[in-house]
Amino acid sequence: MTLYDDTLTLLKELISNACVNDFTPGSGQEVRNADTLERFFGGLPAGRVSIQRLEPEPGRTSIIVTVPGTDEGAEPLTLLGHTDVVPVDESKWTKPAFDAVVADGKLYGRGAVDMLFITATMAAVTREVARRGGNKGTLYFVGVADEESRGTLGAKWLSENHSDAFSWKNCLSETGGSHIPGADGSDSVIVYVGEKGAAQRRLHVHGDAGHGSAPYAKDSAIVKIAEVARRIAGITPEVSHSDIWGGFVKAFRFDPVTQASLIDGGDPAPLGELAAFADAVSHLTISQTVLRAGQAINVLPSHAWLEMDIRTLPGQDDAYVDRLLTQALGDLAPEVEIEPLICEEATLSPTNHPLYQALSDTLRDFFPDADVVPMIAPGGSDLRFARRLGGVGYGFAVHARERTLGHAHGQLHSHDEYLYLEDLKLTVAGYEAVIERFLY
Repeated sequence: MTLYDDTLTLLKELISNACVNDFTPGSGQEVRNADTLERFFGGLPAGRVSIQRLEPEPGRTSIIVTVPGTDEGAEPLTLLGHTDVVPVDESKWTKPAFDAVVADGKLYGRGAVDMLFITATMAAVTREVARRGGNKGTLYFVGVADEESRGTLGAKWLSENHSDAFSWKNCLSETGGSHIPGADGSDSVIVYVGEKGAAQRRLHVHGDAGHGSAPYAKDSAIVKIAEVARRIAGITPEVSHSDIWGGFVKAFRFDPVTQASLIDGGDPAPLGELAAFADAVSHLTISQTVLRAGQAINVLPSHAWLEMDIRTLPGQDDAYVDRLLTQALGDLAPEVEIEPLICEEATLSPTNHPLYQALSDTLRDFFPDADVVPMIAPGGSDLRFARRLGGVGYGFAVHARERTLGHAHGQLHSHDEYLYLEDLKLTVAGYEAVIERFLY
């Protein structure tokens, strides 16, 4: 069997293990995929690999595979592949979500794109390095639990409790490798170099309690929170002035007027399927997602609160977020309590780094006429923990030119999630090439 065949077989089993993480205690049970991966590495000659399993809670297992290098001074490389997947609404799927069905050159299944095809690739290439030997730098493969719930029992827990179990210095994870077709027929391919941060907030207001039959002269918490929501919705965040945002827009090769408008934060509609993605990565975003007030229909509630999913750009800290909210609230600000929830600053890795150069050179081997464009992700990944510990982290895969960034992003957490088998084959070859460049 070829390396691609091994990867596809492993990928199907990882999907069928259905390690669904719905954020509730005991879900995920990534132990099933850890068992599969441990079996996958079985039968190698003694001393070629070491395997460690770490489990903060029963069933929430991460597996660490180490292939020692021949040169202690050589740079290590760590492949971070998460093994959990998000839930499915089976009524909306036309194919069984966990049967790993292959049809029309595609593999259907929850996690096929996010991110089990990369995880399987990482494992297969790591096993091949162990068989081959001769790698100067040490290679680590980490099958990580609990990524979909912000890494609490996975990469976050590992970074805080077992930071020396593997190297965080040079890391690869999801996803990258999709394309931006230029208006002039040109091609650009994405490498993720960073991700937005989280600055979740809960806004509390208080009013007068009382009987629902007598609202006269009552200070309504519901009316007040509605006005808070209206004012927050009116915030127009500053557009990024970073080279990453400008480079992303320029990759589309629009006419100068359209390009300048987009870079300055104009209507992203010309970006088509990527309009929402572009809006998200061009500035801080505020999504009002949860509103609570009252219990009984005949009781005036004295307390109401609004929860917001706020995503920040690099350089925007918690103080910046709170100033923005306070300014928007205006004269209401003294009556609003701002409670921070999950707060994580945005992270970014440099493009003038040997690992980024290896990724860029590899992508140019596949697509000689393409520009390689660094990009930040609107959501989170396990790479932020590597960056916080002083390492670098990049999202890498290889997709055929027909697979646009909009297509790849649209597959994440979607119904009938599917991967083109062509892209699996390309990604396997891509990881082989990167490891050859970086470790040998």
